[in-house]
Amino acid sequence: MAKKHILVVPGDGIGQEVTLVGKKVLDKIAARFGHEFTYDEALIGHVAIEATGNPLPDASLEKMRKSDAVLFGAVGHPKYDNDPSAKVRPEQGLLKMRKELGLYANLRPIKLFDELLGASSIKPEILKGADILFFRELTGDIYFGEKGRKNDGNTAFDVAEYSRFEVERIGRKAFEAARTRRKKLCSVDKANVLETSRLWREEIQKLAVEYPDVEVEYQFVDSTAMMLIKDPRRFDVVVTANLFGDILTDEASQIAGSMGMLASASIGDGTGVYEPIHGSAHDITGKGIANPLASVLSAALLLDISFGMKEESELVISAVDKVLKAGYRTVDIADKTTPKENILGTEAMGEAVLKFL
Repeated sequence: MAKKHILVVPGDGIGQEVTLVGKKVLDKIAARFGHEFTYDEALIGHVAIEATGNPLPDASLEKMRKSDAVLFGAVGHPKYDNDPSAKVRPEQGLLKMRKELGLYANLRPIKLFDELLGASSIKPEILKGADILFFRELTGDIYFGEKGRKNDGNTAFDVAEYSRFEVERIGRKAFEAARTRRKKLCSVDKANVLETSRLWREEIQKLAVEYPDVEVEYQFVDSTAMMLIKDPRRFDVVVTANLFGDILTDEASQIAGSMGMLASASIGDGTGVYEPIHGSAHDITGKGIANPLASVLSAALLLDISFGMKEESELVISAVDKVLKAGYRTVDIADKTTPKENILGTEAMGEAVLKFL
């Protein structure tokens, strides 16, 4: 029996709906295995701005630091997307959380459930068997470098920066993970053009000497974007910079059929944060149709990575697999052959997972 404290941070939009399902799954696991999970909640994003004027209040950050893991939803609101001049934005809370908690590695498993082969826009014969683990660096690059305007506001700039230390620590995590999988690592950069990418490649090459059992491939980001669609099975572990990782993992979500199926873990040397890769999706908020499976799979990652509960984690993934095998779908992963009665809302899909657990 283990005692763990989990902070639930639903955030904005459908984050509030899907996180509720993720928490129910954790409760079910605790009951079945005799663990004791305690919970607290905290604000981030648009809801935090509305309540406090701050996208990540100090109280939320303090709760995060004191928890064993964070189950997170999403941040964002159309109000800010349509106003480029807004000084306070929900996404600032997300970036600050990553920086303050030292979450430098974002893990995104792209694993295709066979039952969803038809849900992707890519041909099934190209997809079958695809299983990729992305490591996206989270605290450097163009998102955190110097930014501003000049020439009377008519020219804008964002500076991409990386230190050797930042590349080394994410690279090491990726090599270690590759050792537990197919022993293949692809490092993605743009070293033919960018100085940050040349430093990135130098560091990965240095690390490769320490991992002679791992086969390393170096790819430019544009060619990787093409190969992900052409031959996704060639990839095992992929490590890349913040901006490239953001774009490539959204592209790779199409391999899994929907962004509603993809979980992620943001980890460092302290509290880990587990979240679906989808956004707040305000166009479907409150309709009860959001796919909660990415939050459920995020809970599975939480159990495995932060708590070392491998058996419990695999049970959750198996429950999702059984739900899909039984023919149940949310609207985003349904196709023309799905019977209407098998298309479930957020809550009903959550209940189906709990039943198989």
